[in-house]
Amino acid sequence: MAQETQKQISALIMSTLMFAACFAAWTLISVIGVQIKHELQLSETEFGILVATPILSGALARLPMGMLSERLGGRKLMTGLILVVSIPLYAFSYAETYWQYLLLGFCIGLAGSSFAIGIHYVSSWASRENQGLAMGVFGAGNLGAALTNLVAPLIIIAYGWRMAPVAYAFVLVLLAALFWLLTQDDPIHQRRAEQKRVPKLQQLMSPLKDLRVWRFGFYYFFVFGGYVALTLWLPDYYVTQYGLDLKTASFLTLLFTVPGALTRVIGGWCADQLGARRVNWTVFWVCLVCLFFLSYPPTTMTIHGIEQNMTFMLEMPVWMFTVLIMVVGVAMGFGKASVFRMVYDYYPDRMGTVGGAVGLLGAIGGFVLPISFGLVTDLFGVRSSCFMLLYGLLALCMVTMYYGISIQEQRQRLQDAIQNNFLKENLDA
Repeated sequence: MAQETQKQISALIMSTLMFAACFAAWTLISVIGVQIKHELQLSETEFGILVATPILSGALARLPMGMLSERLGGRKLMTGLILVVSIPLYAFSYAETYWQYLLLGFCIGLAGSSFAIGIHYVSSWASRENQGLAMGVFGAGNLGAALTNLVAPLIIIAYGWRMAPVAYAFVLVLLAALFWLLTQDDPIHQRRAEQKRVPKLQQLMSPLKDLRVWRFGFYYFFVFGGYVALTLWLPDYYVTQYGLDLKTASFLTLLFTVPGALTRVIGGWCADQLGARRVNWTVFWVCLVCLFFLSYPPTTMTIHGIEQNMTFMLEMPVWMFTVLIMVVGVAMGFGKASVFRMVYDYYPDRMGTVGGAVGLLGAIGGFVLPISFGLVTDLFGVRSSCFMLLYGLLALCMVTMYYGISIQEQRQRLQDAIQNNFLKENLDA
């Protein structure tokens, strides 16, 4: 028993470290991309595409990686993925043109698919009562984004931005070796291998016909996609909106990324204890209030008095902006954990496939939203328009969740009524 517990702890710790390293590599271009933007004189839209391209490949790969993890096991797949990603990451330091950055960034983005592998691997080791907590701890690997915002600027200042991807590549190779040495195949994969019961493609795909899966994915589109998008967007936002230097901007971004990662652990525990749906609904309301104020652009108001005009300047100071965006990060951390607890509640035996599908939509949000931020900024010329966009997206999520819950409750009442009638008829007979 003690040995089994040690295996579980080792699997959880190493999986979290691997995911943190992958997430750090996945978001690295958000920091070094600011340097590339100035070197190549990129527009806001071009910059948005640059930082979002790795997110696209990571998103698209999540579903197939989740399905492969159920067939091959998470340990082998995770190790192989990390070794493959380290190659384009190293090569990124030698790129010169915009298309080279995009191509290599697309390959580096495969690191983002490690989430689908890890969520299946970690879930296979954890008990049903602690699924939310275990997946929350693993999901805290989002701290990799904070690590990038902290470490990458220091590397850039000391050695130039081209040294950052080289250092990251060496770290990934080292962690891949440690992961292989310190972990074992998960129990579900071992059992299937012994029984020679490898899931067929049709079995893996069957849960994807359920509309509920895509509804969960839509929620994750906001809580995770919004988290990734803001992680990528905030350093440049601080620089352009408030005139801060990159080092300060990256540090302030940590106040968003770190709480958003750490509170995922607490969010997982709360989802276990209080119910995932209740936690998720609270998250949406908190984000709605904060985004309302974040959306308000700097405004000059003139009051025409009897003798003179009075002009007021309404602009959110950097400290208030940072506090509100930190609250949003905390709420998103809770939301990311609660969504995946809901996934486990309905699909405990298909965490690889369903988790991959939900993760895919979330990561797609991380790709689409930065580009959308750039487009609305270029179109309207208002930097806070990115938060207006998130506000509208959240409103759609809340409407979808409300009607989804209503339909589910109606179906449950109908089933209960049919069952009660059936029992009554049998008793009368």
